[in-house]
Amino acid sequence: MTQVLIVEPDAAARAQLRSILESNGFSVAEPAGAALDARSLESMDVSGYPCVVASAEGCRDRGIDVFALCPGIPVILIAHRPDVRAAVSAMKRGAADYLPLPAEPDELAAAIERCIAERRRLGGDLADRQDFPMVGDSAPMQALYERIRKIGPTDSTVLIRGESGTGKELVARALHACSRRANAPMISLNCAPTPPRIIETELFGYSPADARPDTARRGLLEAADGGTLFLDEIGELGLEAQARLLRVLQAGELRRFGSTETLPVDVRLITATHRDLDKLITNGQFREDLYYRLNVVAIEVPPLRERGEDVLKLAEAILERARSKLGKQSLHFSEPARQAMLDYRWPGNVRELENAIERAVILCDGDGIPPDLLAIDAGPARPPEPPPPGAEQTSLEDYFVSFVLAHQDSLTETELAEKLGISRKSLWERRQRLNIPRKRTRQRGPRRDAQ
Repeated sequence: MTQVLIVEPDAAARAQLRSILESNGFSVAEPAGAALDARSLESMDVSGYPCVVASAEGCRDRGIDVFALCPGIPVILIAHRPDVRAAVSAMKRGAADYLPLPAEPDELAAAIERCIAERRRLGGDLADRQDFPMVGDSAPMQALYERIRKIGPTDSTVLIRGESGTGKELVARALHACSRRANAPMISLNCAPTPPRIIETELFGYSPADARPDTARRGLLEAADGGTLFLDEIGELGLEAQARLLRVLQAGELRRFGSTETLPVDVRLITATHRDLDKLITNGQFREDLYYRLNVVAIEVPPLRERGEDVLKLAEAILERARSKLGKQSLHFSEPARQAMLDYRWPGNVRELENAIERAVILCDGDGIPPDLLAIDAGPARPPEPPPPGAEQTSLEDYFVSFVLAHQDSLTETELAEKLGISRKSLWERRQRLNIPRKRTRQRGPRRDAQ
C-alpha cells in the first residue's frame, strides 16, 4: 500500500486529509512528536515516500522548509487561504501541485497519482508493487498484480468483477497509475445510489439552449478528458444512460443534456460490478452491445476468503490506521483473534474486516484484542462443498437472500448490515429490490382491554 507523508499541524485538517487518502487506498504517515516542527521532520527518513502533502500556512508559520527537508520528493501544498501569488511562488520552488482546503478527494488523489507516475518515470526508489494501493502477497493477489501490469499501460476498457467489499476501486486506481494517463485525473462515480436522471446529468453534463451560459455544467466524462473515468456498480446504470454511454465509446463524442453541440472526449473507461451482467442481459436490464464494449478485458478480484494469510496483513494495516486515529498505540491482536480471522469466511470481504476491527478497537479496554470483540463466528470455517458438474454457481444475490433469511431472526438490521459489509440503507434497498420484507417485531406486551 502506497504511504503518503502528511505535514499538517491543524488536527481537523489533518484528520480530513487522512480520511480522503485512506478512502482512496493510500496509507498515511505523520512526523512523530506532539509538536510539529522542522526537527521532527528532519528526524524522519522521507526517501521512501512517493510524495508529501503539506500545509502551506502551517509550514510557513512553524518555519518548516518542506522543500529543503524533503529533497527530491514531490510536495503537494494544501492552502487554507489560497492565494495566487503564493501559488506561483510555491510552483517556482518546485511544488508538484497547489490545492485549496477543503480538498476535493478526486483532485487530491489524482495529484498523488501524478507524483507516483513521475517518480516511476524518473526512476524513483519505488518498487513496482508498492505503486498498487493494495495489501497482500497471496497467489491470487500476485496474479492480480501481474494482470494489472499487463493491462494498465493499454487504453482498453476494463471490466472489474468481484464481490462487494473486495476493493474494486483500488484495482481501478492501480490500472490508472500504470497507464499513460497517470498524469491526468481519474474520476470515480458509484452508479448504485444515484437516481437515473441525476446520473445522466452527472455523466454527460447539462447545457440547455435557452438558459444562461453560466448555468451550463460539465459532466464527468468531460472532466475526465485525457484521463480515466471509473464507474462502479455499472449494472445499476439505466438503459437510457447505457445507450448514451455506448455512443461515447463508439464515436468518442458526447452531447450534453439540452444541447445540440457534439463534444469530442478522450477517456479511458473502467467499470466494475458485483452483479451477473449475463443474467441482466437475459432479463433485458443491460445492453448486450454495451457489455461487449466494456468487457474488452476483464479482471476478477479475489474474495478475502480465498487470500489465505493476507487477511492478517490487511488486519494489521487496518489496525495501524485505527490505532493512530483513536490514540491506542499499544493495541494488538491476541492469538485467538488472529486465528478467528483466519477461520472466518468474511462474506463482506475487506469492508467487513475494516468494520470489525474498528469496532474492536473502540470497545477494547486492554492491550490485546480478544476474538469476541470482533463479533465474528470464531469457529473453524468449513470449506464449501464443490457444486456438481454443470451446476450453476450461487449468485451473490442468492447468497444475500439466503444469508438474510437465515439470520434475520437472530440479528438486528444493524448487525445484519455489518456482517454483510454494507450500510443499513443498502440493506433496506436490497430487501425492497429482492422482495425480502422485514419480519414484523412482536408487540412489547399484551394489549390492554378497554376499561
